[in-house]
Amino acid sequence: MIPNPMMAIERAVLLAAGASTRLGEPKPLVDVDGQTLIEVVVNLLAEAGLEVTVVTRAELVEGIRLRLPDAHIVVNPEPEVGRTGSIQCGLAALGGGPVLIVPVDRPGFSASTLALLTESEETACPTSKGRGGHPVAISAADAQVIQDAAPDTPLRDLIEPKRIEVDDPDLHLNIDTRSDVERLRALRRDS
Repeated sequence: MIPNPMMAIERAVLLAAGASTRLGEPKPLVDVDGQTLIEVVVNLLAEAGLEVTVVTRAELVEGIRLRLPDAHIVVNPEPEVGRTGSIQCGLAALGGGPVLIVPVDRPGFSASTLALLTESEETACPTSKGRGGHPVAISAADAQVIQDAAPDTPLRDLIEPKRIEVDDPDLHLNIDTRSDVERLRALRRDS
């Protein structure tokens, strides 16, 4: 990876520690036409020049390592406490921000959206059709706010991202059900 001197953000924390109760299988390891969901998302981030740290639960490390042998993996010892706790684990491993926070189950962003977010010098999120989405660019100052919070505090209570309007028709794709997985497969075939 060649660092881009114009980028404000060069690292991403990929959140892959959820319980996947609605889907019934670990989201990071769901098959998306021969690749796992985590491979799909890591490849999108790597193509944007981002160094990726994966935060996951202990029981998924082996499965993720099999597919991403060179990945920087951090284990959240208490993933059930909440997503902010997973973000804190990633930030601690990186020594703070700025950083891009990317939930593995929200893969509907485009390369152009990643470019806008990585160039942001402030906390920002993409917005489409009036709704905020993911990934979220976190400034160094807001990374510290997150690190100082209780791990069960919702992220929306800690930061106020600048909203950047994007033209991503699938920005709000959330992989929660089998039909969501099928929709992602269809999108990838069509691209």
